Amino acid sequence: MILDLSDTVGGLGDAIRQLPPESTQQAVGLPSLFLLVALGALVPVVPTGAIVSTAAVVAFHQTSPLSLLFVFLVSSFAAFLGDVALYWLGQRGVRSKNGSRWLAALRDRAAPERVEQAGRKLTEHGVTVLVLSRLVPAGRIPVMLACLMAGMRMRDFVRGDVPACLAWSATYGVIGIVGGSLFPEPWQGVVAAIALTVLLSGAPALWRKVRHPRHAG
Repeated sequence: MILDLSDTVGGLGDAIRQLPPESTQQAVGLPSLFLLVALGALVPVVPTGAIVSTAAVVAFHQTSPLSLLFVFLVSSFAAFLGDVALYWLGQRGVRSKNGSRWLAALRDRAAPERVEQAGRKLTEHGVTVLVLSRLVPAGRIPVMLACLMAGMRMRDFVRGDVPACLAWSATYGVIGIVGGSLFPEPWQGVVAAIALTVLLSGAPALWRKVRHPRHAG
């Protein structure tokens, strides 16, 4: 197991050491970043936070001062478009008598109690709760469902989602910058950024299990 992990990390290091020139990286990497983040927002199974952090590490080690800005803008815009598309599909499902597979998929990915809790926060704080939902792991879908159930208009959702996507992209970009600044080699920064992203993503679930352990019987 340890040997396999060592081989994987070593292979990742070799791949990143052989990266093409910066101009090629940007020409290929930024469109890929856009597609992966947009897809991850639309189909919430892709670890988009780790993708943004990885892109930020690579950009940090580039000579162009605009590389990190491009990563931030592209990932923010892609996340926003994915969110808006998913919300629009969810609205269609709410309005339809028979619902839709997109709305059903959203409901399958959020526990009813979390949606109810998100609904209370939405009532108390309005669209500003969207910002926090993007930063809390697995918090986006319950809040989006709460918005759909409350009948929030698209323009109101957009108003809250813009700062949410900007804050989200900036947060994971900073994680990438931290990973890139700690190590001299890009591949080492990528591994550190991914590890930190996974740790942050899993911490809330672990904390909930510690606070509310299941009782046998």
